[in-house]
Amino acid sequence: MAVTIDSKTKKLNIRFRVNGYNKQFYLSSGLKDSAKNRTIVESRWEEIQLDIALGRFDSSLKSYKFGNYQNAVISVETESLDKLWDKFLAFQSQHLEPSTLESDYKQITKIVIELSSRPIKEAPTIRDWLLAKYSYHTAYKTLAAFSRCCIWAIDSCLIHSNPFERIQLPSPKNASNESNTKAYTLEQRDLIITAFESHPKFSHYSSLIKFLFWTGCRHGEAFALTWDDISRECTRISITKAYASRVRVLKGTKNNKRRVFSCVKDSKLQYLLAEIQPDSPDPKELVFKSPTGQRLNLNILDKCWRGRNVKGYSYSGVVTELADQNIIPYLKAYSTRHTFATWAIASGASPEKVAYWIGDNVQTVLKYYCHPDVTKVECPDF
Repeated sequence: MAVTIDSKTKKLNIRFRVNGYNKQFYLSSGLKDSAKNRTIVESRWEEIQLDIALGRFDSSLKSYKFGNYQNAVISVETESLDKLWDKFLAFQSQHLEPSTLESDYKQITKIVIELSSRPIKEAPTIRDWLLAKYSYHTAYKTLAAFSRCCIWAIDSCLIHSNPFERIQLPSPKNASNESNTKAYTLEQRDLIITAFESHPKFSHYSSLIKFLFWTGCRHGEAFALTWDDISRECTRISITKAYASRVRVLKGTKNNKRRVFSCVKDSKLQYLLAEIQPDSPDPKELVFKSPTGQRLNLNILDKCWRGRNVKGYSYSGVVTELADQNIIPYLKAYSTRHTFATWAIASGASPEKVAYWIGDNVQTVLKYYCHPDVTKVECPDF
């Protein structure tokens, strides 16, 4: 541990090494060991780690020395939102995937830029400005993010209070009934698959739709699959990576959970993979791709599932067409995952097994998908 206790004085110190330096660095805090002081010292250690990661480490340690720590805390009266947000993002970038930073914070960062250097003490004014300019949902999400930023800043001893804590908006109501019907029935699932197979414009994507329904894998995981992830007999699928469509990069799976999905021999899934597998597949060749050989992404999937309405020109996707004919209800494309998990449980698979298959945790499976638990060793061919 970098934070240690001096055996004689019982005061907290920081000891650590940095690549490129032969010596061990030592920093005395002068603070007795207590829960409050340990928080202060650990925050200083986090600050040092951040500087090391960003290549701005002060090897003299002068900028890290402990003094009157309370006086070092920046007043809420003067701290600007943009500077505090920049520090928060720099910290978050150490442990979050680039795609997560992109999806969770990109829009909020643009809003922070609009707010310029407005001090965080003006939290009520910032709230009213957000409500006047943006949707309720955006204002709610942004204020929650600003509050998280301030909580982090308090823990890091940068400010002493959170002006956004008391002005949080009530959670927006879900105007859609979609959350109550996240899974299709097996009959509806098969109707969607059949419609894709025979569709004049989108039949090419029927293999992908089958795979999503029959494995429950995340869409980015399917976009990243290459033939070296599939066994020659098409009975084992190694899911080790995902494609983040928004930032167009390959990354690890969510929660970095690698898994192997085993197909039942002679199952629909095995036949599907065997049918589309090239005679001599290039190990790095994508399993699912566009008609022109390009990597698939969420935008392409949305076009064939839901459709498009751009500059006065619109067309319906396969599932939208079925819904417009009142054949099935419309659910988003991610319902492929929910449908698999729901019917895997209903078919007798244990929550533990389903959690492994879909790369999730048992608590989520128990909360959203669980039916009577009958343990089975292999995934049923439902």
